[in-house]
Amino acid sequence: MTDVSGNMTIGLKVWRQAGPDAPGSLVEYQATDVSPEMSFLEMLDVVNERLIGQGDVPIAFDHDCREGICGSCGVMINGVAHGPMKGTATCQLHMRSFTDGDSIVVEPWRATAFPVIKDLVVDRGAFDRIIQAGGYVSVATGGAQDGNLIPVPKTDADYAMDAAACIGCGACVAACPNASASLFTSAKMSHLGLLPQGQPERYRRALKMVAQMDLESFGGCTLFGECQEACPKGISIDFISRMNRDFMYGTATAVEEKSGGGHG
Repeated sequence: MTDVSGNMTIGLKVWRQAGPDAPGSLVEYQATDVSPEMSFLEMLDVVNERLIGQGDVPIAFDHDCREGICGSCGVMINGVAHGPMKGTATCQLHMRSFTDGDSIVVEPWRATAFPVIKDLVVDRGAFDRIIQAGGYVSVATGGAQDGNLIPVPKTDADYAMDAAACIGCGACVAACPNASASLFTSAKMSHLGLLPQGQPERYRRALKMVAQMDLESFGGCTLFGECQEACPKGISIDFISRMNRDFMYGTATAVEEKSGGGHG
């Protein structure tokens, strides 16, 4: 039962793996004196302090801003990316979402494209390489214009902002049964392609980013929809459809140009 202070005791089964080539396994710990107001990462901090005090190796996990912005904190919690609260990153998940005596299984993202570095830390460099392939605007646009002078329909601006909300955490990949990165890639592609500055490279961007996504060994998208459910920012799979349209148009245009058709 919860003690008189209102704190809890939680059973943990945490994936421990010393390195990329080392075998891994779930190791049991008991987190005691856990305040319901602690974040999930603060709870892991307390566990690590006790492990260090005992001379044991602390649990390695990624974190940075702890404000749901950077996306580095993601782990699987009881088989769910970021845990049981919808629209919440791991760092924003509080222990009040659990009850005293609960057993929680904590694992890293599981995807070929996200190899484990140590314990709960995975290498998400594949995402960086997708962005490097085309997730930018390279056209020289001159000096910065007043934002109010650029004619962007509000619906397009709102839609672009929805896509730009992606924090690159990788929950979409971890939750997808195919380990597809289509939601991430489409969001990063669409927030540029919806705005005037991103139009000149729109279709080339689609070809380059999709090609890099395939090179990184992510699975194919079958619009299962679990990525949308797991995303802490609630990004819609509608962006995947937009990515597919841009990719098909870019492919057709490239074929036409190679055949000498051009655009006249």
